[in-house]
Amino acid sequence: MDLDEIKKILDLMREHELGEFELEGDSFKLRLRKQGAAQWVAAPAAPPPQYAPPAPAVSGPAPAAPGPTQVLTAESEDVDLAIIKSPIVGTFYRAPEPGAKSYAEVGQAVRKGQVLCLIEAMKLMNEINAECDGELVKAYVENGQAVQYGERLFAVKPA
Repeated sequence: MDLDEIKKILDLMREHELGEFELEGDSFKLRLRKQGAAQWVAAPAAPPPQYAPPAPAVSGPAPAAPGPTQVLTAESEDVDLAIIKSPIVGTFYRAPEPGAKSYAEVGQAVRKGQVLCLIEAMKLMNEINAECDGELVKAYVENGQAVQYGERLFAVKPA
C-alpha cells in the first residue's frame, strides 16, 4: 500500500463522513480513525513480517502521518465555519411554502436561533435554526432534496 492509496482512502472517509476505517492485507493492517473534528490517526497495527521484501511496504504507512495533515489543509476553509447538520431524516425545504422567499440566502447575515430551513419528516415540518451569529457562506443541499441524519445543510462563518 502506497501513500496515494492511503490518500484516496482518506478522501473517501471524508466524503462519506466515516469515523473509522480498517484494512488488512497479507503483510499489513491499516486503521484510520477520526478523532474530534480535526485529527486523523493512521497506525500500522500488525508487526512487520519475518521476511525482508515487505519491510519497505510496512514502513510505507508510517510516513502516512503527514498525509492526513495535507488532507486537513484541503479542508482548511471549513475549519473556521460552523457546520449545521440535519438532526433528522426527511425532505429539505429552503422556504416555508413553494414560491415563497427562502429563509436565508448564501452571503446573508444570520442570527443565532434564526430559521434557516425546514425538514419534513412524517408529515411534520421541523425548523432548523442557526447555531450562531454570522454569515451564511455555503448551502450543501438543494431545495426538495432528501437528507439523512447528520448530513451537512449549511456552513456559517461565525461573527
